Amino acid sequence: MDAFLQQVLSGLATGGIYASIALALVMIYKATHLVNFAQGEMAMFATYIAWQLITWGMPYWGAFFLTIVIAFVGGVVIERTIIRPFESHDAVLAVVTVFIGLLLILNSVAGWIWEYIVKSFPSPFPTTSYLGGFISGHQVGLLGVTLGMLALVFAFFRFTPLGLAMRAAAENPSSSRLVGINVSWMLALGWGLAGAIGAVAGMMVAPIVYLDPYMMSGILIYSFAGALLGGIDNPWGAVVGGFIVGVLENIMGVYVVGSELKLTVALIIIVGVLVAKPSGLFGKALVTRV
Repeated sequence: MDAFLQQVLSGLATGGIYASIALALVMIYKATHLVNFAQGEMAMFATYIAWQLITWGMPYWGAFFLTIVIAFVGGVVIERTIIRPFESHDAVLAVVTVFIGLLLILNSVAGWIWEYIVKSFPSPFPTTSYLGGFISGHQVGLLGVTLGMLALVFAFFRFTPLGLAMRAAAENPSSSRLVGINVSWMLALGWGLAGAIGAVAGMMVAPIVYLDPYMMSGILIYSFAGALLGGIDNPWGAVVGGFIVGVLENIMGVYVVGSELKLTVALIIIVGVLVAKPSGLFGKALVTRV
């Protein structure tokens, strides 16, 4: 029973990372109706920037918040310069190709600048364990930072005029334009916010998986599974799905398939959701009259 509880608590901690990336995926999906395959690489690149700032002598939390700002600006720049020219195109394949190209560019540039050598990333949290040794200090801090960030995002979208405008632009662009909302810039800010959220996730997971250009590849698959499970069009459903996937990954990895095959759990969830309930647990099933 103790081992099972440890796996659940650890799964909730890693599930917080999946929830963060899943939320970023859903934010961009609601704007483009496409999955941003480069979301993991954007988070990885931001984490390398934080590592470089810390290496240059900046305090951890100073580098943490500066990286969030840089990631936000980077997300806006990517949308304005790379994604925007394709907004008016109906060719889905063109935008998907851009996402894949962005993934490869960020991965290659990170490897060129910082080399494909695994690096350690510092943790600002104590090394002591909690709850009888079931969960480490970093996992507690990771969960706290993730929940705090999600609470801030919820408050932003729920209570601020800018957040409400971004929600409206994603839900109904045509009606939003009629009431004076600059939909194009709202989408750019959505990309910036997704980049900032991914940066937080990358900096929180790097002390666990270590830092290298491929660090987010598996995490993106788990996060995509969480987004699908909760509902790819429902931000908070995707957050719940990310936590569920984190717990299932640990439990299935220990008691069913083994740690070497844990990634298959995410793939099974993806295929199962697409076959049985494509709208996810909390998503909306759209019915079109033909």
